[in-house]
Amino acid sequence: MRLLILGGTRFLGRHLVEAAQTRGHEVTLFNRGQSEPDLFPELNQLRGDRQGDLSALGTAGWDAVIDTSGYTPSAVSASARVLSGRTNHYTFISTISAYREPLVSGSDESVPLHLPPLDASDVVGPETYGPLKAGAEAALQETFNGTSLIIRPGLIVGPYDPTDRFTYWPSRLARGGEVLAPGSPDRQVQLIDVRDLAAWCLDLSEAGIGGTFNAAGPERRLTMAGMLQAVSDGVEREAHFNWIPEDFLLEAGVQPWTGIPLWLPKSLNAILEVSIQAALDQGLKCRPLAETAADTLAWDRSRGASIVNSAGLNPARELALLEAWHAQAGAG
Repeated sequence: MRLLILGGTRFLGRHLVEAAQTRGHEVTLFNRGQSEPDLFPELNQLRGDRQGDLSALGTAGWDAVIDTSGYTPSAVSASARVLSGRTNHYTFISTISAYREPLVSGSDESVPLHLPPLDASDVVGPETYGPLKAGAEAALQETFNGTSLIIRPGLIVGPYDPTDRFTYWPSRLARGGEVLAPGSPDRQVQLIDVRDLAAWCLDLSEAGIGGTFNAAGPERRLTMAGMLQAVSDGVEREAHFNWIPEDFLLEAGVQPWTGIPLWLPKSLNAILEVSIQAALDQGLKCRPLAETAADTLAWDRSRGASIVNSAGLNPARELALLEAWHAQAGAG
């Protein structure tokens, strides 16, 4: 298959390229050449800017396109117009954050999406990320003349994750000892290994499947306690989990999600409880989480001791919170 990947050198894109090469596909990349430009020198790499200069795409055609780098309606609309008639299949990587809030547990692909930003801004930030992705989905469907596939992942995890959100947990549990575990142990969480997502996207592209799918994992309901135990098993280190109530953490100023990855207050947790039945029916498979944890830790350590995870609690902050909780619990 002749495959064009928009992006292709960061995280999901990188894994897509590696998986596509393993399958024997002819891969072309289109990107700005700013992230890991030395990767994949053997491939045809087209340089351009999605916000203005698509001329490097020329007049060639591809069997399928996977768009990993579209964040705004204008960028996705432009690429869809240029590629319409030159490929039969266009996959757009969107996000669970495209759904309008508040969600309810078990939400599927039919629930309403965010409306695009009122000022039509293309500035991507915490408040505009979801609405812009929703607008980009609409732009693709309005513009592209062919089969479109929209994938809405939840938290993507695994080696080469630039956000360090899941990486925090293998790194932390590998140190052992008393671990601050947030909120309720029975709270549901969802995450998907980047390699499983890449393989599944390629499966659907090869088969010419269209539609819209939530792509979170795993295949069965996973709790926060189950996630932490699987990570502990994967890094082969015992830890003592001290479950700290969310009210205490919020009062202490801990930021959900970034301060403690995969922790959200109960009122916001429905985004980690979406239905993925349609994706499972279409063949999505998820590897054991312990394997993901082990591989993520190995990659994290390969970066060197000087790299500090950009998400999660630093050791001093975690210790201070644990001591404060012990003092409060003892006083009670």
